[in-house]
Amino acid sequence: MSDPNKSFLIIDFADAYEELNYTYDPNFTINPDTQPCSHFSAPDALMVVVSAFYVLIFLLAIPGNLVVAVVIGLSKQSLPPSDLYLLHLAVADLLLAITLPFLATSAIQGWVFGDAMCKIVTILQELSFYSSILFLTCISMDRYMVIVRAMQARRANRQLASWGICAAVWAVGGLLSLPGLISSSSSSSKSSQTVCTEQYDPSSADEWRLATRILRHTLGFVIPLAIMLSCYGVTIRRLLNIRGGFQRQRAMRVIVFVVAAFLLCWTPHHFVVMTDTFFRAKIVPYQCPARMAVDQAMFATQSMGLLHSCVNPVLYAFVGEKFRRRLLQIMKKMGILERTSVSRSSRSSLSSEITSTFM
Repeated sequence: MSDPNKSFLIIDFADAYEELNYTYDPNFTINPDTQPCSHFSAPDALMVVVSAFYVLIFLLAIPGNLVVAVVIGLSKQSLPPSDLYLLHLAVADLLLAITLPFLATSAIQGWVFGDAMCKIVTILQELSFYSSILFLTCISMDRYMVIVRAMQARRANRQLASWGICAAVWAVGGLLSLPGLISSSSSSSKSSQTVCTEQYDPSSADEWRLATRILRHTLGFVIPLAIMLSCYGVTIRRLLNIRGGFQRQRAMRVIVFVVAAFLLCWTPHHFVVMTDTFFRAKIVPYQCPARMAVDQAMFATQSMGLLHSCVNPVLYAFVGEKFRRRLLQIMKKMGILERTSVSRSSRSSLSSEITSTFM
């Protein structure tokens, strides 16, 4: 005799299967807009090229910035504030360049250096980034004081204040780098490689990421950029109204090139990261093609930003006349060059140079 409970269960499942078959639509298609977007993954050949690019930047940045630091640091005269800021800017570029071999290795075989080194590399990159733009902001304010507010600049003890400002810049840069230090760690990515990246608590990841992005955008780019543009706008206008103003302030040419190089290298990355922030915060709606384009742009513009670490020494060599002369003098003292190798034009231009800054 059959168990009535068992027959009831069988009938119940049969009805359920029949209902499922009845409601199934064979023409149903998945809406791609509701599916998660795939992440950008660069091909291996491209990553090899990127790794070689990082190594090349490293080989240019380390000796180049060391030469800049030596040339400025060995000056017999006391350094004016702008030169001191340029010296610290070279140190900041050196900190960024030190991290490039680690990035070159991780581009090919993933992050193999552990959590501790991941945090060290992250804080060096963040510290270099913040201190660089802050020192450039200090240079713009110093040029404004010297050219536009000359009387106040003469009365102020600018040299003593500049050392305190440098210490403050490094302290502020260190504080702004702490979020990167705390959140960075190595973990496995979807490509099965270990990566060094930001890791947040899943329950509050969006909020923390948005907060750190806002901090980076405002204090690390928007506010310093506004100060620089304001100071240089007023300073250049004053020089244009003074007869021979630019001839008496040749160092302005070098400084303008240095600021322009920084903006050209880092501004695209900032705009792309801002777009990514708007996407993550759902301020701007997006679809997967746009998401993929932003990921690709972030990958490309980051490499462009890292290029900045080797740009300034090249600018000094080609644009800074006084820098070239001082470098030749040091090389002669070291016996690398003979005294007769310095051209007459360099010697004559040395006596006619009228500028208060090293570059």
